Amino acid sequence: MARFMATLDHLPFALKLITALGCGLVAGVFFGFSTFVMSALARLQPREGIIAMQSINITAINPLFMLALFGTGVGCLFLAIASLSKLYQPSAVYLLLGSLLYLIGTIVVTIAFNVPLNDALAIAKPDSTEGANLWAKYLTNWTFWNHVRTIAAFGAAALLTMALCDRTVQ
Repeated sequence: MARFMATLDHLPFALKLITALGCGLVAGVFFGFSTFVMSALARLQPREGIIAMQSINITAINPLFMLALFGTGVGCLFLAIASLSKLYQPSAVYLLLGSLLYLIGTIVVTIAFNVPLNDALAIAKPDSTEGANLWAKYLTNWTFWNHVRTIAAFGAAALLTMALCDRTVQ
């Protein structure tokens, strides 16, 4: 029983650590897209760019990436709720701000902006003029919102890491 209780005592630290790492991992994926993937796709002819991004969007919906993206969101949700009862402790504010930054700047932005853009691209005809016009707008808009997601996930990772430095918030 004592061993079980000791494990439970470390659970909040483990949750903060795993969630901070998840934020960093997601930030890294989005950073890659913001810094070179979208630029490489923009260098292709619209038809090829559309086809490539349609394929990326299909393969991105896989268990590992969804776990990283949304599992981290669940971790942030738990940390945000837990931090509300401990705002008097120094790093609880880091937990709350980091969690909210990820939830709003990464999860909400993904659902509200990037996914609808992906859905519109999914039905685009790569060989059409409409498809080429959509692709030009998609590159600008999707990349802008991806920059937002990148900064939010990175900022959340930083804030959650700062909370890890203070062991008083459990």
